[in-house]
Amino acid sequence: MLDQHSPQSQLAALVGQLNDALVAQDADRVAGLFLDDSYWRDLAAFTWNLKTSEGPAQIRDMAKAQLSHIKPQSIALDPKESVSEGGGVTEGWLVLETETGRGVGHIRMKDGKIWTLLTTLHELKGHEEPRGLRRPMGAEHGHDPERKTWKEKRADEAATLGFTEQPYVLVIGGGQGGIALGARLRQLGVPAIIVDKHPRPGDQWRNRYKSLCLHDPVWYDHLPYIPFPDNWPVFAPKDKVGDWLEMYTKVMELNYWSSTTAKSAKYDEAKKEWTVVLERDGREITLHPKQLVLATGMSGKANVPDIPGQDIFRGEQQHSSQHPGPDAYRGKKVVVIGANNSAHDICAALWEGGADVTMIQRSSTHIVKSDSLMDIGLGDLYSEKALANGITTDKADMIFASLPYAIMADFQVPVYNAIRERDADFYKALEGAGFMLDFGDDDSGLFMKYLRRGSGYYIDVGACDLIIDGSIKLKSGVGIERLTETGVLLDDGTELPADLVVYATGYGSMNGWAADLISQEVADKVGKCWGLGSDTTKDPGPWEGEQRNMWKPTQQEGLWFHGGNLHQSRHYSRYLSLQLKARLEGIETQVYGMTKPHHLR
Repeated sequence: MLDQHSPQSQLAALVGQLNDALVAQDADRVAGLFLDDSYWRDLAAFTWNLKTSEGPAQIRDMAKAQLSHIKPQSIALDPKESVSEGGGVTEGWLVLETETGRGVGHIRMKDGKIWTLLTTLHELKGHEEPRGLRRPMGAEHGHDPERKTWKEKRADEAATLGFTEQPYVLVIGGGQGGIALGARLRQLGVPAIIVDKHPRPGDQWRNRYKSLCLHDPVWYDHLPYIPFPDNWPVFAPKDKVGDWLEMYTKVMELNYWSSTTAKSAKYDEAKKEWTVVLERDGREITLHPKQLVLATGMSGKANVPDIPGQDIFRGEQQHSSQHPGPDAYRGKKVVVIGANNSAHDICAALWEGGADVTMIQRSSTHIVKSDSLMDIGLGDLYSEKALANGITTDKADMIFASLPYAIMADFQVPVYNAIRERDADFYKALEGAGFMLDFGDDDSGLFMKYLRRGSGYYIDVGACDLIIDGSIKLKSGVGIERLTETGVLLDDGTELPADLVVYATGYGSMNGWAADLISQEVADKVGKCWGLGSDTTKDPGPWEGEQRNMWKPTQQEGLWFHGGNLHQSRHYSRYLSLQLKARLEGIETQVYGMTKPHHLR
């Protein structure tokens, strides 16, 4: 029998008190169990939103607003998981149940009270995914002269959905995000169509510069349901990723319309549905989905700077998203404007292809070596070592999600301090070459930069050595005055001759797609997508505590945004799909914590 004063017993008692307070719908008792400096992060289970309540007052307000609607039935320590303790913090995994759903959670106890609480919705009662013991039979035994084969049923679905039957959800964008969400919706029985302008699934990857590969390791990048095989490369090349996505759409039986362009969309407030005009293989088709998801990429529209002289420059100009690779530029002079991931990849490939390439770095960049990121930054959660320790990808996702964004930077600073110490000679050499380095506004490194602004970093897979030894020429800390007929004039008076200028200048907010497809009015009604409101560089406040407008309801009814890296596409597609399924089934979805847009673009 456990010591009643042991951390494990204290945590069990605290969770018991939380259960009693939640079931009793007593918001004051619930809030009283939390530290003054505490956080309850909820992913659709209690708020039908992605929302973090900070401190007892916010937690009380949320509980008062939601408990009578959610009707909690139980929350308890997961008997299959062990409780851990260290540094005065006791942690445990939770299982929870509400009137409409089941989920999992995580709790951290400090000084006898709740420090962090994560609650997540994993399934809706009566609408569980057909997995495991609920998997379909496939073969239909017996005799039926009207029997249809699987192939015939799929053909019937393809012939009717979007024509005689309307999809409940239309997903615009068929990259990793749209495909992952489509797979989740398929398993939940939500009629959905994914549309994409490219001829084949995966072309979003195939059509990029030929040296592109994943900079995140394989353990971080699985899609839902079908993990990469255990012989998959750690860093998958772009064409291999493209082929995997194409295979995935077929195996997961997604209704995927390729060679399809969305031309316009308008929401009918009376009918509560969209009118979306598509062009598919030269034919115009109008759909009327109830829910519209823009899965057009977290980075949004390509950002091409407006520079005087672009109209007179006699060479080629490309955004990094349009760059085909180095093959046509052997012996040519190339100027790449930018110093983040794409800029480094493109510069390195151009140098390998025999081009004379110069990188223009206008502001500082965070650099982390790939092996250091894998060992120190990701190794405990996403690696063979993590798997050997029982940390599956799903569990790693939940551990990562259990850290509220408000304190995540505090956990990241020591990680990047260790990386900075390990690679001190590398960073010294890079700065000696004139490269401007940073570790984020608060030294919290790559992940926080990504979450806050989605830019400003490079995971080094070799290009930095070319900068250090001068193979890639560098002009840092300069601005661009204008383009001339034959090159790029910098504000220090230097003119760089160029046959090609590549704008590796990033992307705008995803609501730029909404402006083009729907209207600027709707885009401004929704506001900027991405960013936490951390009031750091390119992430203006006020504080949101979650990613703006991502994977959750927006101010425009029926409009959703889905994107991010492969990890986020996998993890957050679960919560977005459940929110959409609940609406399809008419389940009450009392949304708490909707925020007004503070930044329109």
